[in-house]
Amino acid sequence: MMSLDTGQITLIGITLFAAAVNGALGYGFSSLTVPVALIFYSNRILNPALVLVEVALNSYVLLVNRRSIRKIWKRVLPIVCGLIPGIIVGSYALSMTSPEWLKLITYLVVLPLILLQAAGVRRPIRSERLIGLPFGAGVGVCYSVTTISGPPLALLFNNQGFVKGEFRAALGLIRVVESTVTATAYYFLGVYTTASTGLLSSIVPSVAIGIPIGAYIIRRMNAETFRRICMSFDAWVVGFGLSKVLIELGLIASPRAYSVWLGVVMIDLFLLYGFFTRGPEIPAAALAVDAPDGGSGLMH
Repeated sequence: MMSLDTGQITLIGITLFAAAVNGALGYGFSSLTVPVALIFYSNRILNPALVLVEVALNSYVLLVNRRSIRKIWKRVLPIVCGLIPGIIVGSYALSMTSPEWLKLITYLVVLPLILLQAAGVRRPIRSERLIGLPFGAGVGVCYSVTTISGPPLALLFNNQGFVKGEFRAALGLIRVVESTVTATAYYFLGVYTTASTGLLSSIVPSVAIGIPIGAYIIRRMNAETFRRICMSFDAWVVGFGLSKVLIELGLIASPRAYSVWLGVVMIDLFLLYGFFTRGPEIPAAALAVDAPDGGSGLMH
């Protein structure tokens, strides 16, 4: 009988939960999985396994939403072009940088993006093409180092008024390119190891089970409320992980470092109170959840 350690049990649990969220909302897999899994695994071990899974997941969501590709491909093309140089830079950084510092970078990048979404920040950008290339490069670096690109992409697409299948098709197209190019870059840089590919046996079954569960749940509750609760979970986990890595790097001593976690919790509770006080506002892109032509989408 196969024995599982704490890290494997946690990975199975969090990927099952994250896959359910992904099946419900069309995004959230990596942004929920990575902060928790980094407590037990380094980016160098975790990232290659997640990227291989995401090549298949993103291909699926693009296939499901293929009818909307013609509506959005010109809008996302500058972002796609910027991805490749960003991924090359980020993949090289992953192969060379200390695992602890990579964890710190991951948490510092993800946390403000989560809190911005939680705060409901939406400011449409007029010069979409102008910001596309640098934005794509930044997303490419972020994804190849952390496997997370969902929060910035969702923030942008919500701001820019992407709706229904367009939102998911845009995510699917960008994520297929970034996951495929990142997987290729990892191969040539020798990032894959037995330890990283060994995680697939814990991740793949959870994804297969979690996605249909999430698709079932979202038909029975408010999508924006569900999304907001998941963001709170994510923020609290990232805050804890950030405090922990600050201790590991010797930047802040324990227990003082956990004041960072407490600060994140207090900010999120304030935002959560505001959310439930004013009632859930449904962004344009969130309408994709109930789109009859969208199917169950995936974003990370």
